[in-house]
Amino acid sequence: MKKTISKRMIIMLLAVAAVFASIIGYQAFVANMMQQFLASNARPPATVTAMQVERQMWLLQRSAVGTLRAVQGVNIRVEAAGVVKGIHFKSGDIVNKGKLLLELDNGEEKAQLKALQASRKLAEINYKRDREQLKIHAISQAQLDASRAELDNRKAQETKQLAMIAKKQIRAPFAGQLGVSRINLGQYLNVAEQIVSLQNTRSLYVDFNLPQKYIGEIAVGQVIHVYMQQGAAVSIAGKIASMDVIVDGSTRNILIEGLIDNVDGSLMSGMFVHVKINTGEAQSLLTVPQTSISYNAYGTTLFIANKESSDQLDKSPMDGKTQLVAQQRFVTTGSKRGDQVAIIKGLNEGDTVITSGQLKLKNGTPLIIDNTVLPANAAAPRPQEH
Repeated sequence: MKKTISKRMIIMLLAVAAVFASIIGYQAFVANMMQQFLASNARPPATVTAMQVERQMWLLQRSAVGTLRAVQGVNIRVEAAGVVKGIHFKSGDIVNKGKLLLELDNGEEKAQLKALQASRKLAEINYKRDREQLKIHAISQAQLDASRAELDNRKAQETKQLAMIAKKQIRAPFAGQLGVSRINLGQYLNVAEQIVSLQNTRSLYVDFNLPQKYIGEIAVGQVIHVYMQQGAAVSIAGKIASMDVIVDGSTRNILIEGLIDNVDGSLMSGMFVHVKINTGEAQSLLTVPQTSISYNAYGTTLFIANKESSDQLDKSPMDGKTQLVAQQRFVTTGSKRGDQVAIIKGLNEGDTVITSGQLKLKNGTPLIIDNTVLPANAAAPRPQEH
């Protein structure tokens, strides 16, 4: 009886052991299958371009957009109404100061002048006669004074008429270049009607604004550089001529007036230009292409390429190997120079920054770096012109 019970117990234990062995085997089989499944569905690597972050020497600069204005510039207008009698210039002419530009018909004024001259001469004769008669006491002193007053009045009227005639001749108030003519022979011009624009553009003012926090960095006489377009390599040097004495209450900006040379005539009054002002010594800064930066509501970020071993990567089919993976970084940006931007915080020298292709990246995405085709602004930072 006891032998029968012992035999049954052994059979039961063997059965239980077999069940446990089956469960363990099944779990190992499932784990192996899951590993194979995950390996076959690993995140595919993304192809990107990248560059190593290096330090560059950058001058501290402030940038602004300015408007060019002629040192001397006017719209020439007529002071008296009349019919155009003579035009002595052509559109675009370069003229000297005092050059006769326009004559209005002044026949009536000249006729009145002759009458006034005759009256003045008669007044002179009467005054000389009365002065001689006073010597022999033929007239009183009062009569001589009246003759003198009449002579002065006639001279004043003649001078006034000469001024009226002069207003019918329009002359250049300073040397410069004329614009497009707006008149024709025989045309009747009203008072203050525009004839032509005259601009002295050998030197130009450039007006621009800077925030009030930069006032301490700006001074009269400081060197400025003017560019026709953003990022242009060629600049025109100038200096700060003056600064406004008040800050605009609505914008908190201060108006600054720069002076630049324009002897070659490449610039024109009214153009907008980009202005840069060197405000300090050169500094060593970490710089990256602007294409690598993403600006978001929660901060400014970029991706760098990190090396990680396969046991640190989920879903990786590699064993004992290293793989480049993407890692997102929050950074603080500084000033910009063309295609480059300075990184104040968040990067270290030697980090490999993704310059293109980062839109498809997430933290941990495997990377393949292919720099055979680079975006236009993913090249090494440009050297500073100044």
